[in-house]
Amino acid sequence: MRGRRKTLFSVKPALLDFPYKGCGMPDKFIRILATGFGSGLAPLAPGTAGTIVGIPLYLVFSSFSWPLHLLSIIALSFLAIFVAQEAERIFKEKDPSRVVIDEIVGFQFAMFLVAPTVVHILAGFLLFRIFDIVKPFPIRLSETKLPGGYGVVGDDIIAGIYGGIILHVLIAVTGI
Repeated sequence: MRGRRKTLFSVKPALLDFPYKGCGMPDKFIRILATGFGSGLAPLAPGTAGTIVGIPLYLVFSSFSWPLHLLSIIALSFLAIFVAQEAERIFKEKDPSRVVIDEIVGFQFAMFLVAPTVVHILAGFLLFRIFDIVKPFPIRLSETKLPGGYGVVGDDIIAGIYGGIILHVLIAVTGI
């Protein structure tokens, strides 16, 4: 990097590399998880289809105590980072649109600590999808600058956090 200043995104720490390529998880299983059990293969709006797959998972997680709920989302996030990175290798493409495990994770962040009502789920779904599509700062930056699975999943986590903040404000202000 002669002549260029090092920035946070230009340095690639060893932590960002998964040294266990193909760590025993068959490619077929990676494909199933990455595509959200096939929802990412939808011809129109695969990200939206993937987010829909996240709803039943949210309903399960929302029944947990908040610490276990948070721990489950974090564990799912790390799994998603690994799966997304392996999917890029399998599909030979950066951030393929059929990989929707990131949308499933992002939706979990949007819905964290939100009561599982139909109105809340619809509002959280819409807010998450809006932030995921529009990608305000720093969402797009994380998508383009973070390597591999971190970039694939990171932007959706941030979109989910943004959506979750707005959803909590809406619930507090309007009482929905």
